[in-house]
Amino acid sequence: MKRRKFLSGAAVGTATAATLSACNQASNSTGSSPAVQTDESPTIEWRLASSYTPSLDTVYGGSEAFVERVNQLSNGRFQITIFAAGELVPGLEVLDAVQQGTVQAGHTNSYYYRGKNEALAFDTAVPFGLNFRQQTAWMYEGGGLELIHELLSDFNIISFPGGNSGTQMGGWWKQEINTPEDLNGINMRIPGLGGAVLERLGVNVQNLAGGEIFQALQLGTIDAAEFVGPYDDEKLGLFKAASIYYYPGWWEPASQYSFYFNLDEWNALPTEYQEILKAAAAATHTDIMARYDSRNPAALDSLLNEGVELKRFSNEIMSAAREVAFELYEELASGDESYNRIYTAWKEFRESSNRWFSSSELGFTDFAFGQES
Repeated sequence: MKRRKFLSGAAVGTATAATLSACNQASNSTGSSPAVQTDESPTIEWRLASSYTPSLDTVYGGSEAFVERVNQLSNGRFQITIFAAGELVPGLEVLDAVQQGTVQAGHTNSYYYRGKNEALAFDTAVPFGLNFRQQTAWMYEGGGLELIHELLSDFNIISFPGGNSGTQMGGWWKQEINTPEDLNGINMRIPGLGGAVLERLGVNVQNLAGGEIFQALQLGTIDAAEFVGPYDDEKLGLFKAASIYYYPGWWEPASQYSFYFNLDEWNALPTEYQEILKAAAAATHTDIMARYDSRNPAALDSLLNEGVELKRFSNEIMSAAREVAFELYEELASGDESYNRIYTAWKEFRESSNRWFSSSELGFTDFAFGQES
């Protein structure tokens, strides 16, 4: 497919920070939302398709905060209407809707669409990959965003990070698993490359939207399901259908959400509106992570009070999964030039970042968190 010309993501982090700083300074000095556009700025109305439902007030609420920021920063001249999963398009078809121009924007996880290009998983999460801080650093300062922009230009889309869940949980299981052999024949809802890894370990993988998980688990269509973490999982009622809660979600050490914008519509925007979208996305990226970190602790306590059994995946299972994961990455890289370009850059960043995090960060958390257990 012919690549389209797109706005480079270079220095997005710097531009976003500058925009937010200017907006904050103006807001602090006047006591009201700053006007960053001129009298000649057009009035624009967009539609945004979400992969999520309003019941998920973490991520869907993040979309609501995003459109409100855009509204305020444009003094009401840039209006975006959100449509929840299923209202305009199914939750797993947001990329197609933005690509085709059915909507101008979307809020989704790129790994839902790895069937279109396996490298899209790097815009969300891959097994044994980067945590939230590492992923954000790679995207904004490590060249990741430029690589993702190049990849998504094939779909007539430009994207920006739009939230993160942090390290996820290992999901809800109806039976205990202790060895890799125990995974054989399990029917499980799990998207992304985590699903591909588990397939190689004998799991029958299904990719269901969040709103479909509870019924499938309750009816026995699936034996296990992962979604996000305690807060969202409790809202979906997953603990009522399966009582064993495994951790960690090694397949998603940090699951990044993304805002998609149709590239033709993006290029037609005035520069100040593009900057507003980038600034609002960056603020939402931080907001959603903060929501999860503030709400998950109480939700986990609540689940445990409901009789949920908390279990850690065995080292045997995680070691087997890690070996399969990197075998898969190497295979995909050997057969696809675009995948190899992103994977090589990501792998180099990961190795360097892990060396740093394994010193000071790990030294502190190993001690501090252990004292609270």
